[in-house]
Amino acid sequence: MTKSQGQGMSESTAGEAAAEAVGERFRELYGAGPQGVWAAPGRVNLIGEHTDYNDGFVMPFALPHTAVAAVSRRDDGVLRLHSADVAAPVAEIAVDALVPGTDKDWTAYPAGVVWALREAGHAVGGADVHLASAVPAGAGLSSSAALEVVVALALNDLYELGLRGWQLARLCQRAENVYVGAPVGIMDQTASACCESGHALFLDTRDLSQRQIPFDLAAEGMRLLVVDTRVKHSHSEGEYGKRRAGCEKGAALLGVDALRDVPYAELEAALERLGDEEEVRRLVRHVVTEDARVDRVVALLEAGDTRAIGPVLTAGHASLRDDFRVSCPELDLVVDTAVAAGALGARMTGGGFGGSAIVLAEETDVDAVTKAVEDAFATAGFKAPRVFEAVPSAGARRVR
Repeated sequence: MTKSQGQGMSESTAGEAAAEAVGERFRELYGAGPQGVWAAPGRVNLIGEHTDYNDGFVMPFALPHTAVAAVSRRDDGVLRLHSADVAAPVAEIAVDALVPGTDKDWTAYPAGVVWALREAGHAVGGADVHLASAVPAGAGLSSSAALEVVVALALNDLYELGLRGWQLARLCQRAENVYVGAPVGIMDQTASACCESGHALFLDTRDLSQRQIPFDLAAEGMRLLVVDTRVKHSHSEGEYGKRRAGCEKGAALLGVDALRDVPYAELEAALERLGDEEEVRRLVRHVVTEDARVDRVVALLEAGDTRAIGPVLTAGHASLRDDFRVSCPELDLVVDTAVAAGALGARMTGGGFGGSAIVLAEETDVDAVTKAVEDAFATAGFKAPRVFEAVPSAGARRVR
């Protein structure tokens, strides 16, 4: 497969090269080498979409694609930020001047982390930061969470804060919710901070309890492809917030703290109680059935029946398309074409309105499935998709 990326030695070599390049650019920008270099990955969500802000279950794994940050500590109250991916000079901000909602640029993500740490009582006095990311932006693969987590981990180390991965994830979520203004759940940041190589992370987003579930498709003759449709989306725009508000309305109407508290066995009765609130009914149905699908995938993987998760993934896409209504023609085309070409299952992944789909396929079918999807996009007149293999990889770490 020519489009596979991020495997074995190539992942390690690419990581070393990225760390060296980021460190060298840091020296050029700031006149001295960094005190360290850190990396944090993007993620693919195997199953469990739009459940995290409903206190439900999710099952992401980390990608080999990472955001890399070279960072040095400052104690003069100055935060300096630069990105290799943005055509802009170094941004300089006084940490005492960090105020939620005032920054509409990319710098809001790392600056928001500094704000969240300081708001939580941690004495972070400033930093010099240079970032470079290989996580595709706008592809539903958590590029913003990777930026947040890599900065949080660096500051945690440099300021010896002693925070654990799940605590950093919470602070990064707060940075994105309050400082950036995007109503995201906890999944993306936790995946970036806590995932382990060769595993998917079964996460209860209510209490943040975690289980690492072995997920080695190559050993079983399968592959998981990511198909980036190249259709961009933004979670901070209104549609994501509308659905979150609708879920909260459903929970209130049903008298529960969150939709996670509606048992799957009682779903039909709950929907009846919602009466003519048709939009809320659809949202509730998706969240409750999606939590059940996460449980089903965990059970199948733990039983060693990995191929059987394929239809569960496809059913999840139908729910996201028809009930939650966050799909788009490009995502639907990926799923329909891949399944018709012999894939075991497929679904959109991420917040929706564009981004990526995942495709579970036998190793022997990967080339045929990939070609079918690419041909379908060409026939439809869509921009050519980016297709690569998703290999469960390590979470955030210091690399130098």
